[in-house]
Amino acid sequence: MKFGIGMFAVVAFGALIGASVWATGHQSIVPAIQDLLANPAAGNNPWFVATLFDTYFGFLWFWLWIAYKETSNLARLVWLLLVLATGNMAMAAYALIQLYRLPAGATIEDFLLRRPPARR
Repeated sequence: MKFGIGMFAVVAFGALIGASVWATGHQSIVPAIQDLLANPAAGNNPWFVATLFDTYFGFLWFWLWIAYKETSNLARLVWLLLVLATGNMAMAAYALIQLYRLPAGATIEDFLLRRPPARR
């Protein structure tokens, strides 16, 4: 379980970084945004808008899991900002951090569910 989820997160993280580097090699994000602002009709394609809605609602669904797992409001806020700013890269990083913290032989439930608070 841990290995499979970890491999998926590593592949996703690497592919997303690779795609971002490739896209930036063709056009930096700042000019891309400037082009979109200068020619809003180019970004007014209904499928472009629908894809953005779909993407960001997916980010928010994943963030709800993060908000459940994290007990600190500061951590929840930081992860929300990271997910909204970097999307699947932050999501893969969060999954890798959670996997790293798991003991050997952990179950899928250990990965998905909130850990009980540490006793003092």
